[in-house]
Amino acid sequence: MSVIKLTALDGSAVQFEDSTMAGSGGMKDVYFAPDRSYVVAWFRKPQDFNSIERLKNIVGPYRDNIFNKPGGDYWNNLYCWPTTIVQDKGRTGIVAPSYEKQYFFEFGSKNNDSLLGIRGKEKEGKWFASANHQQKHLDPQERGDWLKYLAIAVKIARSARRMHAAGLAHSDLSYKNVLVNPRSGSACMIDIDGLVVPGKFPPDVIGTPDFIAPEVLRTLKLPLTDKNRSFPRRETDQHALAVLIYMYLLYRHPLRGGKAHDMSDPQRDEELMMGEKAVFIEHPTDKSNRPNLKDVKPSSLPYANTNKLPYTLTGPYLKAMFDRAFVDGLHAPHLRPTADEWETALVKTVDLVQPCVNPKCDNKWFVFDNSTKPQCPFCSTSYKGLLPVLNLYSSDGKGNFRPDNHRLMVYTNQYMYQWHSSRKIVPNEKLTPEQRKPVGYFVFHEGKWLLINQTLTGLKDVDTNKRISPGSSVALYDGQKLLLNPDDGGRLLQVQMVKT
Repeated sequence: MSVIKLTALDGSAVQFEDSTMAGSGGMKDVYFAPDRSYVVAWFRKPQDFNSIERLKNIVGPYRDNIFNKPGGDYWNNLYCWPTTIVQDKGRTGIVAPSYEKQYFFEFGSKNNDSLLGIRGKEKEGKWFASANHQQKHLDPQERGDWLKYLAIAVKIARSARRMHAAGLAHSDLSYKNVLVNPRSGSACMIDIDGLVVPGKFPPDVIGTPDFIAPEVLRTLKLPLTDKNRSFPRRETDQHALAVLIYMYLLYRHPLRGGKAHDMSDPQRDEELMMGEKAVFIEHPTDKSNRPNLKDVKPSSLPYANTNKLPYTLTGPYLKAMFDRAFVDGLHAPHLRPTADEWETALVKTVDLVQPCVNPKCDNKWFVFDNSTKPQCPFCSTSYKGLLPVLNLYSSDGKGNFRPDNHRLMVYTNQYMYQWHSSRKIVPNEKLTPEQRKPVGYFVFHEGKWLLINQTLTGLKDVDTNKRISPGSSVALYDGQKLLLNPDDGGRLLQVQMVKT
């Protein structure tokens, strides 16, 4: 084993093994450090002055702004962010942390991984973003459940939001550049070295097929200097983010339907389908691009059937986001939802999920559809019994409460947190360790749903004026009003009992 020792541009010592490549991508060759804690990725092509300046900004001020501020440690698990730059013999490389063990396949594909031989390889997101890949190829132990995919979507949206807030764009946000672990609900954004600094440094790539924004494809053949040419930027990230979320929750692509645009030229047909002529496959009024089920692989069903599993199953908050992304904003980039809006909608959707009562259901969770006969859309199993729905209201500080358009579903061992008891606490990377602890939880006991108060000192039943002290419980009933927090911004919940 040959170990090369170098001094990085920031003065730090760097070592790597040059005998065997750890991996190879479209632009770089990757080598491990001797202790495997980091890698050195060498660009195959020489980097010009602007490219090196961009890299210096990414590993320098932009990295510092994200990681060396209060709460910065949170991002260590969500980004594989390069730490420094190395140069040797005319080559330029970057140093980045090694991927966590959870992002490598443990079981791989079906039949003890004899199908694909991917055990030990990276969990590239493409394996989890289509029904065909999941159902035909992957070992069931790798697939996770639907709540985990919601958690993955939250983390991707949160990562994109922080990046955009720093003035950056990914430029190639796709399932190739996000590692995911559906077993834990984790996600990590990679290939950070290609970030776009709008107005300063141009992108290296236009994106990955399936995730390139329509305006980029539509203007792709224009000269680079043409003012009408569209390049990757924050708005194109917003398109790719919407596609990623749609695919991780519905296991199909939002634009790949049954509509043909050029039967004589497959490449031109692809450009039109994803670019100038792109149409949402579930467009509420234009049904021209609905999937043709006769052309669909059996392993893509039932997810390819938009009638059986429509995008509305993701709930009201995400349905509105998909409408904005693929109806209003598909060809109007300024109308697309921001990453921050996606994060908010996803967090509120997590509060709407219910566990499926069918132990054989692959997805195991579903979004409550506000009906009196809730049913898992994935396996068609109906919920039976009393189902409490908690409608949240927040105080304006003057004794008045306003609806928050936010609901919390109840199930056994469902937890309630400080962000449920106060609208002034937001569930994001800024939460303190104390704010991450649950304040209460729910159980079904002797035919009644109970809220067990763990730490809420101001909890009381508004109608009876009875206080519920920490360590005690209160039975839920229809129409009940529970004050969770008496402070400004504090929440009141109203109980709605759905009898099924």
